[in-house]
Amino acid sequence: MPDTDPADRGFRIRGLGEIAIRCDDLAAMAAFYEGTLGLERLEGNASDGIVFYRLAEGFQGHTQVLALFDKGYVARPGLHPVAADRPETGARSSLHHIALNLPFAEQEAAIRWFEAQGLPVRVERFGWIGWRGVFTQDPEGNTVELVAYSPEMRTG
Repeated sequence: MPDTDPADRGFRIRGLGEIAIRCDDLAAMAAFYEGTLGLERLEGNASDGIVFYRLAEGFQGHTQVLALFDKGYVARPGLHPVAADRPETGARSSLHHIALNLPFAEQEAAIRWFEAQGLPVRVERFGWIGWRGVFTQDPEGNTVELVAYSPEMRTG
């Protein structure tokens, strides 16, 4: 990996703009991200095959977004695979997981909520960076992590 000064590139990434997940069952996925996780659905210029959710305020006014795309919806033919060429979801997907932030103090409530919904729950600690992750799965088998930072979690 080259050891370059960010100034040499002329740009530096400052945030996440959007995560987009292609879905087999858009309604079930929307119910999970909206109903179970409580994300705010954005209104506006969205088609029937795409749902956008606000994650947080982003860099310079760009809202951080989670987008759910129906795999059968083709907004721009030739750009997104459809039919037999559609990507896999869940464990066979190249998407390892998505991680969403919340305060450390709210993680126990998230665990209780997931358990009450009958969802699988796994907790992992990442002491090297001071994070604790609460993991579950969405309706299509994608791993969703609710991650929080706590200085008390740091081990190094």
